[in-house]
Amino acid sequence: KKKLKISGRELLSVPTQVFGMDQLQVLEMSPERESCLRYRMELLPQEIGHLRNLTCLYVDSNNLKKIPAEIGTLSRLERLTLSNNSLSSLPSEIGALQRLHSLHLANNSLTELPAPLCQLRSLTFLDVSDNKIDTIPSSIRYLEKLETLLLLFNSLESLPEDVCLLRNLHTLWLGNNRLRSLPAAFGELVNLDWGHNYCSCNFEGNPLESPPPEVCSRGPEGIRDYFSSLHRI
Repeated sequence: KKKLKISGRELLSVPTQVFGMDQLQVLEMSPERESCLRYRMELLPQEIGHLRNLTCLYVDSNNLKKIPAEIGTLSRLERLTLSNNSLSSLPSEIGALQRLHSLHLANNSLTELPAPLCQLRSLTFLDVSDNKIDTIPSSIRYLEKLETLLLLFNSLESLPEDVCLLRNLHTLWLGNNRLRSLPAAFGELVNLDWGHNYCSCNFEGNPLESPPPEVCSRGPEGIRDYFSSLHRI
């Protein structure tokens, strides 16, 4: 793969020469995790759209406030990392990335799960932890291939029933939200089996009442039994 890594303690912008490298497949503009650095790039330039062969774009731990609409022209993109930035929205064009299977958006300023993300039919991994998200659109049902959904540390008070249609989910992290209840069909998510894999699902730090935490700890089967007993009453 044709790969370029740009680094520098004070990275403020993308060097313009990069946009002439139209055969580039991997572009990395994130500091090493161990360095604890943050770069200072606030804007991903529109010219990013020239890099039509990109399959991986890494721009976490910058100071990005905006992603240009041209991101939608990167039709070969499979992996996009935008965690640890200052994004409060995403362009609708991001929904055009039909090959994207991994999207990292943790630690930004999103207040809702952007609806265009629900058009990403190839997505298997989505991390939107540590934002300010208080609603999930019902169109999340279209992410049929999703296996990992990380929603920790947000402001969710409820989940749409549509989440229960994501039958390929193996990992769903819901800790530290404001959830008082789960959708009645939650027990249908049979691949979330935290009996065998403790990390499969978590609810810690939510004021759950229906079902209560002790029921949740029993896994999908316990949750299914809980809701079916309610219907029998």
